[in-house]
Amino acid sequence: MAAPQPSDPDPASPALGRSLLWPVVAVGLGFLLVYNSFDASAGVPSAPAVVSLPAASSPASPDTPASASAVPPGLPRSEPERISIRSIAVDAPFTPLAVGPSGQLEAPPANDANLVGWFKDGATPGERGTSVVAGHVDTRTGPAVFLLLRTLKAGNTVDITREDGAVATFEVDSVETFSKADFPSKRVYSDNGTAQLRLITCGGAYDKKKKDYEDNVVVFAHLASVRST
Repeated sequence: MAAPQPSDPDPASPALGRSLLWPVVAVGLGFLLVYNSFDASAGVPSAPAVVSLPAASSPASPDTPASASAVPPGLPRSEPERISIRSIAVDAPFTPLAVGPSGQLEAPPANDANLVGWFKDGATPGERGTSVVAGHVDTRTGPAVFLLLRTLKAGNTVDITREDGAVATFEVDSVETFSKADFPSKRVYSDNGTAQLRLITCGGAYDKKKKDYEDNVVVFAHLASVRST
């Protein structure tokens, strides 16, 4: 996964973005760090059940644009179909991700550089709670969908088209880089009762020995408006 100035990895090494640290929020059950890797990693604890808060009782109609202040706490649950981030030329479909038997969050397929994954047992984008979307920064074949994620700025927008025909627009609040060894899961995945979005990829220096990046890039964003397709 991409970094500002990663060390040049060995061309013969496996995928550059070998693993993501994707903590998963478990509302009312605490927080758990889970790793996504092309190879299974030992010592990862099992994931607890994940609970999403219910949607707001009176969400805005998807065909009615809303200002940030008028946006409801959340929309009804609906799976995401496509993500668009114009400022970094992202336009990609979604694939659902689950926590496997080992307790690891599955990675998006490494053979598709233009694909993002969402944690299907958490909040869907636009629903109350924190929706987790992850993508590779690079793969064995080259740059991938979230290569430029770290260049996003506060105020940039992220559009997510949902299965119900609504387009949920999220406004970026901040972009931060955290060490995988000391990832602040509670801060990243805390639930304030509104619809939040977290975009995650790898970043920082590339460790040739571990064949992994040392950090994660996290985009913090909130639901800003809703419209119909």
